[in-house]
Amino acid sequence: MYSFSSLIHNDIFMSAALGWLVAQILKTLIYAALNHTFRTDRLFGSGGMPSSHSATVCALCSASLITYGLGSFEFAITFFFAFIVMYDAIGVRWETGEQAKLLNKMMHQFQHLDKVFTDQKELKEFVGHTPLQVLCGGILGIIIASIYCALF
Repeated sequence: MYSFSSLIHNDIFMSAALGWLVAQILKTLIYAALNHTFRTDRLFGSGGMPSSHSATVCALCSASLITYGLGSFEFAITFFFAFIVMYDAIGVRWETGEQAKLLNKMMHQFQHLDKVFTDQKELKEFVGHTPLQVLCGGILGIIIASIYCALF
């Protein structure tokens, strides 16, 4: 039977987990520095700089590469998984956030006309990422996996 100890000694799992954690902490600190306000929801929320989705999947992919090699099925699976996640973060998820911003503005402008607009919660605007946020998250993930796999 597997134990918690075997999980924390799994370089691939730990690289991905650290990629996510470091990106979320950096995202929160960058948001606080740029907006002069600390929001705890940024610790667990999506969107922002750097992309924690990209950091996670790139750390996963990099650790798979380091551990199993370029010709392994583990690397192949994680490479395409990372590609799909990062492509989606820039495309569909980014557009969803842009649409949410527009719909939130419309709800505020029309809330005096109909009860439907006053009862509606604001839509989440931090959903996707810019290409730069995805690139920075990806680079962060590669660095974290490289360091973690070299040390442990």
